[in-house]
Amino acid sequence: MARQDPLRKFRFRLEIDSIEQAAFSEVTIGDLASDPIEYREGDEIPTVRKLSGLTKYANVTLKWGITDSVELAEWHQQIVGGATLLDDIRKTVVIRIQDEAGTDKAAFEITRAWPCKYDPSDLNATGNEVAIDSLELCNEGIRRIQ
Repeated sequence: MARQDPLRKFRFRLEIDSIEQAAFSEVTIGDLASDPIEYREGDEIPTVRKLSGLTKYANVTLKWGITDSVELAEWHQQIVGGATLLDDIRKTVVIRIQDEAGTDKAAFEITRAWPCKYDPSDLNATGNEVAIDSLELCNEGIRRIQ
C-alpha cells in the first residue's frame, strides 16, 4: 500500500459564496462539541446513561493582509448597519486544504456563517510588519466534506 503523508496546514484556500478574496494568512476552525445529557430511570442499575444533547460549533477566524479589497469589511458592515440575519447575509464558507502540488485533498464546509467580529489591523510607524485584518464568523455548522 502506498504511503500517505499527512497534509500540511500552510496551503489552503477559501470559497465564500460570492466574495472574492485573494488569500488568507491564517484560518482558525473552532471545535465542535455535543453536550452529553445524563439520564437514569429508577429501576436501572446505578449507572447513568449518556444521551446526545445540543451540538455547538465554535466561531471560525479568518486573517488576511490588507489589500484594496473591502468585501469582507462590507459584509460585516451589513450586520453593524442593522441587517437581519436572513439568507442573503449568511454565507457558506468552504475551506479547502491542498497538497504540495495544489490539488484539493480535504475540505470543511461552514454553513450559515455571518461576521460577528471584525478587527482591523493595528498600525505602527516604527514597524515593518504586514497589516493583518481579522474577521470572526459565527456559524450553524462545520463538517468535513472531503
